[in-house]
Amino acid sequence: MPKDNRILILIGAAAAVLIAIIIGLLLSGGRDEGPAEPPPAAQGGLTVAVADAPGLDSTRELRCYVDGQFVGMATLTDCARRNGLATDALDVGVDATGALVAAPTASLTPPPALPPVELTDNSTGAAPIDSTQPAQPSTQPASTGGQCLRYTGSDWRVVSSGGSLNQCVQELYAGTCVRPGEALYGRWGETTLRLVPRRVEQSPDNNRFRTLADQDRSCQFPGLR
Repeated sequence: MPKDNRILILIGAAAAVLIAIIIGLLLSGGRDEGPAEPPPAAQGGLTVAVADAPGLDSTRELRCYVDGQFVGMATLTDCARRNGLATDALDVGVDATGALVAAPTASLTPPPALPPVELTDNSTGAAPIDSTQPAQPSTQPASTGGQCLRYTGSDWRVVSSGGSLNQCVQELYAGTCVRPGEALYGRWGETTLRLVPRRVEQSPDNNRFRTLADQDRSCQFPGLR
């Protein structure tokens, strides 16, 4: 076979291979190379932990407390019935052993007695007046805040003086969370403060409490500034 013919055959074969490769690339370009990446929710971004919302499973049993006493395992609905409350009136969460617990708010830690007057009086720290000197107008601005107190479990302790209600809450409870049925108490002026799961409450009479601020999963109060 002449040499020129062999060269032409080689060139033709190479061209055919090149064309086949190009056609294959074009055909594969419109196909899916694999399953599409699942949305964030399917990857766990929106999964719900049963421990965070045990009410999703109405048949799951929890450790139930009535009047501060453990009464056995019960569903959330049954535990609420035993307490004479609606299910949303129970604090639900995980105790120190990792078990799910349902208990009425602060049922394990009722409000303590009010602090002595000498602790709540914001003027007790003022310097005594020398009666031998003529009275002078005060140059100290009047304090607009109240005494911030913490209940330790046996007595009341002064945390700060003259701050706002929000400042007192942050000083008492920022970074602290409690378990279902438990509570931590404080005072700001004449207002009783109570930290319970997921929120801090306030009461003007040490008896009837209402929500002051919600607490996030980091035990902080983003709504208080």
